Amino acid sequence: MAKSAVTFSEKYLDIAFTPLSLTWNWKIRNKMFKELFDKYGLNSYVDVVEPEPVREEDLLLIHDSSFIEYVKEKGKTGVGYLDYGDTPAYKGVYEDAILVVGGTAKLTRLIIEGQYKSGFNSQGGFHHARRDSAAGFCVFNDVALAAALASKEKLRVAIVDIDGHHGDGTQFILYDKPILKISFHRYGYFYPGTGDVDELGEKEGYGYSVNIPLPSGAGDDAFEKALEELVIPLLEKYKPEFIVAQMGVDAHLGDPLVDLRLTSKSYRRFGRFLRDIAAKYAGGRVLGLGGGGYDPDNTSRMWMIMISEIFDLPENLRERIYTELKDKLEGTISPKQVMDIVDMRIKRLKEKLISIGIL
Repeated sequence: MAKSAVTFSEKYLDIAFTPLSLTWNWKIRNKMFKELFDKYGLNSYVDVVEPEPVREEDLLLIHDSSFIEYVKEKGKTGVGYLDYGDTPAYKGVYEDAILVVGGTAKLTRLIIEGQYKSGFNSQGGFHHARRDSAAGFCVFNDVALAAALASKEKLRVAIVDIDGHHGDGTQFILYDKPILKISFHRYGYFYPGTGDVDELGEKEGYGYSVNIPLPSGAGDDAFEKALEELVIPLLEKYKPEFIVAQMGVDAHLGDPLVDLRLTSKSYRRFGRFLRDIAAKYAGGRVLGLGGGGYDPDNTSRMWMIMISEIFDLPENLRERIYTELKDKLEGTISPKQVMDIVDMRIKRLKEKLISIGIL
């Protein structure tokens, strides 16, 4: 048996919780990812697992029963939106949502049970959904669910989210839980409007919500600085036993929505970082989830680069994937005023976390 698995179904290619203007982008990126997966022969090293609908008892770990019933009803009528106007209702939306979230739940259990060390669900990473509502193209929150399932098994869980948008739903579902939640994201007059450094959690979860808000225009240098000065030391002290990585690619230089400037340099660095931390503390246990990304080519390429670093692949295959799929431009430099803001926010956050005893 392989040490890693991806969850995939042909049904994934027909599922998108976006407005019509972004539906093609969302669906085609999963197709392009699977084509790259096959092109590089990853099925010789990685198992492909069929997703199964998530159990309702699992959904109830993170969502209110009234909200689950609401989605069921909207899936019957197929009229309107599941939220304030971002996430459309359509006939069958409930069945689609429990399938993609079920892919994440299945991989989580397989990793916990020791059948695999690592996994990836390209149709995962729905980090905006809150306990009682859908939001931002997300129906049910599989990021929080994976963390809840692993935590239920007494594993120390860390979530690291590099999507260009703040993982607000994940943060607030787990706000009072001592589960480490780290989110890189664009911040400042930008959706969802949360994710400042002062949002640290509450009750037993105080200090476990760690937000790294990046200004518009932040590049690879800002990402590397935050990783080296804050995230790595934080995880070295926390010593996670299970890592959930929301691997959205909408912070990429070529993404049409976010206006951050990360390149393949950062995504490769992130994959290597996850592999190293997981190997050191978590017995290799890391689960990657697709998240956002609205340029299908960039998204599928960066996913491949990241999973090639996380999964147990031959080094020459890793190098081939990176060499052939990396961006033409790498090593983006942030404007001075942007780095000044990043420096200030990292310093402020470090001071807060040290005073709490988390760092």
